[in-house]
Amino acid sequence: MSTDANNPLDVVTIGEAMAMFVAGECGDLACASQFTKRIAGAELNVAIGLARLGLNVGWVSRIGDDSFGRFTCQQLDQEGVDRRQVTTDSRFPTGFQLKSRVDDGSDPQVEYFRKGSAASHLSTADFNPDYFAAARHLHLSGVAAALSDSSLSLLQHAAREMKSAGKTVSFDPNLRPVLWSGEAEMVKQLNGLAQYADWVLPGIKEGQILTGHTQPEAIADFYLAMGVKAVVIKTGSDGAWYKTADGDSGQVAAVRTDNVIDTVGAGDGFAVGIISALLEGKSLPAAILRGNKIGSLAIQAIGDSEGLPTRAALGDF
Repeated sequence: MSTDANNPLDVVTIGEAMAMFVAGECGDLACASQFTKRIAGAELNVAIGLARLGLNVGWVSRIGDDSFGRFTCQQLDQEGVDRRQVTTDSRFPTGFQLKSRVDDGSDPQVEYFRKGSAASHLSTADFNPDYFAAARHLHLSGVAAALSDSSLSLLQHAAREMKSAGKTVSFDPNLRPVLWSGEAEMVKQLNGLAQYADWVLPGIKEGQILTGHTQPEAIADFYLAMGVKAVVIKTGSDGAWYKTADGDSGQVAAVRTDNVIDTVGAGDGFAVGIISALLEGKSLPAAILRGNKIGSLAIQAIGDSEGLPTRAALGDF
């Protein structure tokens, strides 16, 4: 596939993939003896979800010259995600994580082994102008921003370039406080990235941390004052609340399910719904409804992306 005007990308995103080992039985990770290997990574989850809905998606990253890196490439190919801007870096390893098994909707125990990973060495050298120019939308997450100073610089550069080119940009703060030197630095840098976004998608608690405001409208106004076009705030069991630069606002109810198995990946599924629907020209409330639907499907499966639907499955739902 060539990145030219005749074969454009719908979306490009930047992030880290990790091999994920999910315990075969519930309980403390220390007691687990068998694991199933899967793939994980917030931005990769979004790329996979969008590709399953039929969008042409490119994912930019670095992987190690190791079995986890090859596994990542296999998964990308299987899901139809373009990986021509994935660099194999023989100097550093691909990260991995261990995840406890849950079947009751509680948060699983996760242990990360990613320090010094190949993806943490992403930098502006990984920005291919032609590749990004072939995409009409850029999706960014606070996870990749937290990996390293050089990775943050790549995201900032990509956001500026795509914004100046008239492309749309979405941003999910996806807070990972443990990866930052401190909360003040995290708030400063993530709000700095948010200023380039057209659509900002925080959770209510994330919005409170990032803006210092407690109410959804005040959180939204904080970002709208930066020039953001729409802010969608995930409000848990209530669904999501939104406000646009035009002053439209409202609540979109959650899609209820009694079959909550694994909550990891719900926010990524929500982003998949929002981005895909808005790129199709649907209204913001309709996009949020799709986000709520996909988020509800994501939490009914073990794994970070296993519950993300195909276009046919979404239609049936």
